[in-house]
Amino acid sequence: MAESPDPWDGTGLAPLAGQILEYLVEHPESSTTEIASALGTSSAAASRTLRTLETELLAVPVSRRPLRWSATPPRPALASLLARRREELARVEMLAERLHDAYSSTSHQRFASDQFEILDTKRRVTARYTHLLQTSRHEVLHLVMPPYVTVLEATPHRLNIQAAAIRRGVRFRSIYDSDTFTDDMSLYTAQQGVAIGGEIRLSGGLPMKLVLFDGTSAIMPLREDDPAQGSLLVHSPTLLYVLAALFESLWEHGVPWRNGSARPPSAPPGRDRPDERTREILRLMSLGMKDEAIARVMGLSRRTIQKHITDIGAALGARTRFQIALSAQERGWLPPAAESSSLPSPPAPPAVPGHGRSARPSARCSGPPAQHADAG
Repeated sequence: MAESPDPWDGTGLAPLAGQILEYLVEHPESSTTEIASALGTSSAAASRTLRTLETELLAVPVSRRPLRWSATPPRPALASLLARRREELARVEMLAERLHDAYSSTSHQRFASDQFEILDTKRRVTARYTHLLQTSRHEVLHLVMPPYVTVLEATPHRLNIQAAAIRRGVRFRSIYDSDTFTDDMSLYTAQQGVAIGGEIRLSGGLPMKLVLFDGTSAIMPLREDDPAQGSLLVHSPTLLYVLAALFESLWEHGVPWRNGSARPPSAPPGRDRPDERTREILRLMSLGMKDEAIARVMGLSRRTIQKHITDIGAALGARTRFQIALSAQERGWLPPAAESSSLPSPPAPPAVPGHGRSARPSARCSGPPAQHADAG
């Protein structure tokens, strides 16, 4: 569960200062020893903090022998403190604008406008991704497919940052291209992502790689086949809206992934009541996944998957994957997610500016599922 932020963070006061001020409001004329004892801190720390509160006009000594303290009227005292903080933040904003102007003038080739920035090296991509991940507050959305910018050895560090974000309440939703689960990094990041609290679905033929942060920024590749060519950092509200809509459409039609936990062996499927493993295999087949990818997703061997598909075909009186899919649909064996994925696809999303090509049409189509056109 996410921790609540300290209400005193915005004032510039240390947490102990806020605690002492709250204590003094309810316990006027308290000695340093009494305050330290009540708050579980040392007398020295309490004394230093009281002097800070005195400097900020938030506390005042009311007697000397012994030294006792009371809070000043909180509203006017805090209003004065906040006014000074606003002035400081205004100066920081002016500094940020000046630095941004200087940065833009020396990096003009990386800026198309205030709406876009080109991250032209892996280091820049990684740095901005990490920063945006650490500062996200609500939701991070991923469309995941290789090739990747980072190497497998660097993935644990990124997952640690993601886990920290999830603990503070950030929701992570990822859609993996179903063809890519034969890739070690795809399977590893998916397994670890679910383990730390992320949500994952599979979809056939993702149109692009993408990550959106809180609906305010997005990173997408300049060239899908070569991440070394750099990425585009998007700030444009219009394009961000389109990208979010694309993600939600793919999410709605995606197949939930359960971390590939192997189910216990089951008997060959009956005519009218297929077992759960059969339904799962049919569901993954509906995405056009090959035997090897299905095996990795379900945590089984390829031979086991091939045998089970053979058994399914025998039970249905079908010999090919096409015939299996047709017979399964006729008998109602395909689960709801797979049934919806076999319906006509929604209208193709508009071409994404700056991506260099139109989005690929989804591999899902009406009729029985088949292998992806670009699988291999």
